[in-house]
Amino acid sequence: MTVIKNIAKDRILQITVVITIISLFFARPRIEDINFHTLYSILAMLTIIQIFSYLHVLDVLAYKLTASARSTRRLTAIFTILSIVSAMFLTNDIVVNRYNVSPLKFFSWSLPLLLVSLIIVLLFIFFVKDKPIPTVPLEDIRISVRPMVLTIAVSIFFFFGVFNIVPAYVPAIVAVILALIINPSIMLHVDYALLLTFTCFFIFISDIQQIPFIVTLISKTMFSEHSVFLTSIISSQFISNVPSTILIGKFTNYAEALFLGSNIGGFGSLVGSMANMLVFKSFVENGTVSKRKFFWVFSVLEFTGLIILTILGWIVLDFVI
Repeated sequence: MTVIKNIAKDRILQITVVITIISLFFARPRIEDINFHTLYSILAMLTIIQIFSYLHVLDVLAYKLTASARSTRRLTAIFTILSIVSAMFLTNDIVVNRYNVSPLKFFSWSLPLLLVSLIIVLLFIFFVKDKPIPTVPLEDIRISVRPMVLTIAVSIFFFFGVFNIVPAYVPAIVAVILALIINPSIMLHVDYALLLTFTCFFIFISDIQQIPFIVTLISKTMFSEHSVFLTSIISSQFISNVPSTILIGKFTNYAEALFLGSNIGGFGSLVGSMANMLVFKSFVENGTVSKRKFFWVFSVLEFTGLIILTILGWIVLDFVI
């Protein structure tokens, strides 16, 4: 019952379900439009995270990092850089998958975004008040070595699915089986609401791309690289950047513009990317300050990044690509 309650009270899912139901009055979803590769990858990733959490691996990591930091600014820098680095390996890119972009071309598109994003992050970190952190009390956290090694192996295998070396559902099945072997209760803590939210996004995309008016409207915005770029950014604010990429990708061959737009579109609104939703949910569960205050600060930072990177992306399209 706790799982059902957690799913039912998820506000983002509630809104998504309502929008999806409305779309069903205009068309019926087609199974081929549902991006199961992404859904399987999300399920595998969320399950692996919960296994690590159950094994207290995340607790030990957080303890070690916190103990090594002497101030709030340094602690912020450590966790921020860690999230940036880990995000490079724990996410996949639909545009690379769809257009068979070469690694060299991929990095030529992504490096300018990475460098500017790092500069922005470092500037924001300087605004964090540099207060000393109290000494972290020593805790004896024990980790079972064998389950941890198996989970690390499954985590590595997860990337085989992300990069299409094996079908994406295989790592998902392996991760679920491992969780059930270690402790079946692990599966009760998986964020099914997020998984259902993306399922609804894909159903919604399937429906609206069958509406002639929508098809005509999107087609008219695909006349140049810059229009594709802006359309991708704007649509990501409402349906998240992965579904947006899948929708727009059916109407354009401007892979560069779509790549930049979908990645930059992850900034901005709460639903701009899966990462945004995960951050907000994590805060709701563990935060100690006002949700409203966090939401507004989060939004200001997100939209500031969105504006800066949109300008950068426009320049890249003009002078680099």
